[in-house]
Amino acid sequence: MKEDLLKIKSYLLSGVSFAIPFIACGGILIATAIALAPKAATGNGFSDFSQSPTLKLILDIGVTAFTLMLPVLAGYISHAMAGKPGLVAGFIGGYLAGHLGYLPNGKEISAGFLGALLAGLLAGWTVNQCKKIPVPKYLKPIMPILIIPILSAGFVGVIMLKVIGIPIAEFMGFLGKWLETMGHGNALILAAILGGMIAFDMGGPVNKTAFFFGSAMISQGNFFVMGAVAAAICTPPLGLGLATLLNGKLWNEEDREAGKAAFAMGMICITEGAIPFAASDPVRVIPCIMGGSMLASCIAMFGGVGNHAPHGGPIVLPVIDHRLMYVVAIAAGTIATALAINFLKSRQQKTSVA
Repeated sequence: MKEDLLKIKSYLLSGVSFAIPFIACGGILIATAIALAPKAATGNGFSDFSQSPTLKLILDIGVTAFTLMLPVLAGYISHAMAGKPGLVAGFIGGYLAGHLGYLPNGKEISAGFLGALLAGLLAGWTVNQCKKIPVPKYLKPIMPILIIPILSAGFVGVIMLKVIGIPIAEFMGFLGKWLETMGHGNALILAAILGGMIAFDMGGPVNKTAFFFGSAMISQGNFFVMGAVAAAICTPPLGLGLATLLNGKLWNEEDREAGKAAFAMGMICITEGAIPFAASDPVRVIPCIMGGSMLASCIAMFGGVGNHAPHGGPIVLPVIDHRLMYVVAIAAGTIATALAINFLKSRQQKTSVA
């Protein structure tokens, strides 16, 4: 059992190593474009690219790099498991993880980062099973370049679209209705739930459900929910970036470089900056970032932080009510995340040495 888990971890790390440059490139380009673009005249905190074609071009390139991250992650997880024949099914599964379809209300269904991990593992397993199919000698040369890719991609595609997509859609609908009922209850409990959801899958469907719930509350004149979400949404990448700075010895060179990119992404509210860390060590990282985001969200709600823009992170500070508490909330969540993950990493290394 332990050997199997170590193999799975090595597969995930392989996928992460290929995905990190896409996350870093996309995140930094997006951050640069948003930071340099003038703010919209409406004062909603968003950047206005209508008069900045060069920055819009930079933004589009960054978004493209970011969009390729899920297929690359899943594709190279599958490649680590099954070699070159696993690439096609892995890439297709990773792409579909981000584009599973649409809900009746028009919102796109996405399985996000966790869906891409599952797609990569499923693709690799499927390809390995296909390799065991007995075939005549004259078919063997075309098996890895034609037959296995078609069979594995077809199977993975059906699973992602017809099996995974339906329950995700139903779950998203359930979460949305549940959050509406929670909105009339205890504010701190709601904040803690939203904070945990925001960090859980780092830009995936659970994250998006919490984000869209906060955005919808703005139109109803409730700015406190989005204030809590805005504080929570930037904490995972900021916290992990800070962790690599506080104790670089706990992290390898690749992690330290990813930490710099994560910190930049956190400043403009790109939670996906935490994905490389979560993919390589989900058992430790995900609980730490969830705890940090929950803390940030609760402090923001307790401090009466209001956010008038459907966005988050330090970049929306001009449209925030009670800005000092907003900064305190983000700082507290960031520091808590960094200290927690470094503590667990140090314990892990001591255990390994022993």
